[in-house]
Amino acid sequence: MVMALGALSLSACNEHAKTAADNAPASDTVATAKDEHTQSNADEVTLKHLNLDIAVDFDRKQIAGCATWAINNHKKVSTLKLDTYDLTIDSVYVDGRNSSFLMKGTVLHLGEELDIPIEPATGTVSIYYKTGKNARALQWLDPAQTNGKKFPFLYTQSESIYARSWIPCADGPGIRYTYDARVKVPKGLLALMSADNPQQANDSGIYHFKMDIPIPAYLMALAVGDIKFRPIDARTGVYAESSMIDKARYEFEDVGKMVTTAEQLYGPYRWGRYDAIVLPPGFPIGGMENPKLTFCTPTIIAGDRSLMNLIAHELAHNWSGNLVTNATWNDFWLNEGFTVYFERRITEAMTDKSYADMLWELGYQDFEKAVEDLGKDSKDTWLKLDLKGRDPDDGLTDIPYEKGAAFLKLIENTVGRPRMDSFLKQYFDEHAFKTITTEQFLAYLNEHLIKGDSGIARKLDINAWVYGPGIPANCPRVQPERFKKVDEARTAFLNGTSPETLQTKEWSTNEWLHFLRKMPSPLSQAQMQALDKAFHFTNSGNSEIADLWYTMAIPADYKPAFPAMDKFLSRVGRRKFLEPLYEGMMKNSKQDMAKAIYAKYKQNYHPLAQEDVDAILAGKN
Repeated sequence: MVMALGALSLSACNEHAKTAADNAPASDTVATAKDEHTQSNADEVTLKHLNLDIAVDFDRKQIAGCATWAINNHKKVSTLKLDTYDLTIDSVYVDGRNSSFLMKGTVLHLGEELDIPIEPATGTVSIYYKTGKNARALQWLDPAQTNGKKFPFLYTQSESIYARSWIPCADGPGIRYTYDARVKVPKGLLALMSADNPQQANDSGIYHFKMDIPIPAYLMALAVGDIKFRPIDARTGVYAESSMIDKARYEFEDVGKMVTTAEQLYGPYRWGRYDAIVLPPGFPIGGMENPKLTFCTPTIIAGDRSLMNLIAHELAHNWSGNLVTNATWNDFWLNEGFTVYFERRITEAMTDKSYADMLWELGYQDFEKAVEDLGKDSKDTWLKLDLKGRDPDDGLTDIPYEKGAAFLKLIENTVGRPRMDSFLKQYFDEHAFKTITTEQFLAYLNEHLIKGDSGIARKLDINAWVYGPGIPANCPRVQPERFKKVDEARTAFLNGTSPETLQTKEWSTNEWLHFLRKMPSPLSQAQMQALDKAFHFTNSGNSEIADLWYTMAIPADYKPAFPAMDKFLSRVGRRKFLEPLYEGMMKNSKQDMAKAIYAKYKQNYHPLAQEDVDAILAGKN
């Protein structure tokens, strides 16, 4: 049994308050754009530095401790306003003295505003708090829910506005600060953060962290568990559960080369180390670009390094997102569109153009589907989003990713790759460690690349991309040569050719995905059986291929795949894979199957994934 850990002492919290202001690294970033998703007043009070002193209690499933903010009350206001979500505030100290505070009523999506009286000269504010049962950032895993089955595990997912559920903070992407932390965990477990990290567990269970580059709250991250480390090269490595570390190390062999390749494209990697942690199966997304430590799904561990493009994406975020950050969630495409473009440039440099072309086409297919799902005239298909009064996660569709990347591809095609690369390198350099709005980027684009050239401006038709719906008429589309052979193979199969005779030996994951995506639905039982016999899709170890196959099996009522699909849903928590399977079951008269499977495995899924599946089963999606 894991013993409970006591909360921090009040004297320790106050000691941090005395020193935080003096020791705070320079970080005077001020929120400059109106952010509808924070109730903080970071535009009036600069949050310079966070000292976090917390204990992780697995028995109570609770984080408790003290957050001390070094502030600059540059507008000399009387109140500091911070974001919280399901936090219990035990006490507050302003410059070391006990203070009153006010928790305002809950606002949908945003949580509870915390108001603290301050003076013009206030230097530090310390908040004693603990997390609640509905902390949306936290997933507490019992040993049975991990890969190793022996120790509990905790990880956070703070994007988009969930940092406020485990730290009282100003929770907006345009608000950056430095931090250091002391984290107490059960002895024998290792703690890691988005900071400088240890590489092995210690005897005390107390770990110290430092992040001396200002970051926004959504990049705050913590993982605690039976975690081991393996180096890749002098500045890269991988963490994973003990039972997964050898597989993870094999899969990540080329990550050091990947970092060097990225630097050759757009300048130096500025974060020191680049490590990644492979999390337990419940992680709800593919990867999260937490600085110095990418969090990633175990679904990329395929045994053949075929799914490492995801790591190229998270690495690219260390330029587009972590280095230059969207100012609000309405500007999300400035993070993800740039990152998808950069990811594909990294991949092309490490493979070849024919491989990258396949990624562009698969991305275009995702773009088409997103427009179909959202509606071709929906404002949610604009690049510049309007998420006022809504959950910012409503904007986490393929639009900012694929439409954003396609817009940058159009710019490249229009001005040429050398000019595009020179522009992007300058953009990253001049905006390093800053935030930017869509309007600021467009002004920069006009000044430094278009430069009054009306011909370029007409070809780009920027307004149609940024403030217009759907797929613009000038959207570039790659026609991969390798997919032409895939299309021929699919046509041959549909015309009766035995799949064993198709020339598929050299196919990559991309070719298999294109082969299956374009199949009519549903296939006949005989067709499903023939494909399965030839290619063993039902028992594929490639999660991308397996998930797509199961989505085909549901409308085809291909029962031989259902036990494997059940097992897949027991060990995968990535929303990208969960949603199409549960939606498919609900839409194809398999509601009882969907509800039975979910009842068995719900607790394996992250709270955010549970919300999504709950909505699907309730018919709200």
